[in-house]
Amino acid sequence: MFEIVKAGGIVMVPIILASIVAAAIFLERLWTLQARRVVPAELTDKVWKWVETGQISDKHVYALQQNSPLGKILAAGLANRHRDRAIIKESIEDAGRHVVHELDRFIPMLGTIASLSPLLGLLGTVTGMIRTFNALATAGAGNPMALASGISEALITTAAGLTIAIPSLLAHRYLKGRVNDLVVQMEKEAMKLVQAIEQTDGRSV
Repeated sequence: MFEIVKAGGIVMVPIILASIVAAAIFLERLWTLQARRVVPAELTDKVWKWVETGQISDKHVYALQQNSPLGKILAAGLANRHRDRAIIKESIEDAGRHVVHELDRFIPMLGTIASLSPLLGLLGTVTGMIRTFNALATAGAGNPMALASGISEALITTAAGLTIAIPSLLAHRYLKGRVNDLVVQMEKEAMKLVQAIEQTDGRSV
């Protein structure tokens, strides 16, 4: 394996670094974007009971903020529970934008790696062909060993770039889809909270 990397030339260094970063981002986001961590089961029902029984305090709101991304959104609504429906929804939407930004963290970098890796492979192809033509100019076409190094560099870097780009693109699409699904779930849970607050205050839904 080391010999293959070595044959790929200097361009293999950023390609390998890109692969390490892509793998780290994917694994970190997989852990972070687990449904049980983002949208804990029964959290909304628990908050609903607090609202119905009037047991909400600043301590409850703070605990929700530290609980999960969904908790941050629900806490924003509870902090404004005595205000108009429009203000409650606005505070929830504002908190939601911050939460979505956190969920999206590093995912754009994964997309960048997916786009950049083939270009790095193409750069390796160009440098490999330059080495090949230099060998032709120096040793002539009668010495195939002089040409092998440049051709090998061109092929290896092209293959390496595509090998990184394809999984990175798939990982990027998968994670974006997971974030979108989680956002939809959080929106549904947030609307449940708004309805609970309205019912408790005796307002029509």
